Amino acid sequence: MTQGPYIVTGASKGIGRAIAQEIAKQGYPVIALARASEELDSIGGELALLHSKSMALACDLSNSNDIEAAATHICSHFPWIAGLVHNAGTIIPVQPLDQVPIPLWSASIQVNLVGVQDLTQRLMVNMGGSHQTRITTISSGAALSPVESWSAYCVSKAGLDMWARCIALEGIPLNISAISIAPGIVDTDMQLTIRSVNPEDFPRHPDFVSLYTSGQLTQSRDVAVQLYPLILNHSMEQSGQRFDVREL
Repeated sequence: MTQGPYIVTGASKGIGRAIAQEIAKQGYPVIALARASEELDSIGGELALLHSKSMALACDLSNSNDIEAAATHICSHFPWIAGLVHNAGTIIPVQPLDQVPIPLWSASIQVNLVGVQDLTQRLMVNMGGSHQTRITTISSGAALSPVESWSAYCVSKAGLDMWARCIALEGIPLNISAISIAPGIVDTDMQLTIRSVNPEDFPRHPDFVSLYTSGQLTQSRDVAVQLYPLILNHSMEQSGQRFDVREL
């Protein structure tokens, strides 16, 4: 059987980019999905050097047409998909519940949760069967603990954890597994965004500035090295579980 690809969303930067690189180094073709950018073009070139069937596809998870086009392209080129890493996400909006504009709140849920379901559903026809397909969602501590002014992010990440458990259950007869992994506090553009918001909108702003200035943030490459064995090798018996990178 031809080796199937791993699809990584949010692969142009940060954790997603590092995960895509580590998976490709293990000999898998990788399809990098993210919004169109020079960074996406560059990771596509890097991955193609590691595996000739790797590629980058522009896909904005807030746009259902983008999701449909990417899924159609993938399914037409690969009869079987080895795995899917749902890494893309947004922290915006960071505002109190009683002030946040509903369109911004809804857009966050679309990217962090609805887009995950949409993309996966369109790809499932080429998943599982005689060989296990492994789905991994990148979770957050915010899925378990509420954070002021992060309501959309907290809700979507909590929903994503449950989504992984649901697909794990329904995936048993299909030979499709799903796990979620919390990566810890990583030095990414999301952290930069958090530090850049109006402190009046975010009571914990000083805490996140301190994490950065005191050097407590981990690096994307280090996190990816810890995560990729579980992404590539988790068993059907582990399906439905939530992991924390700090406990691996």
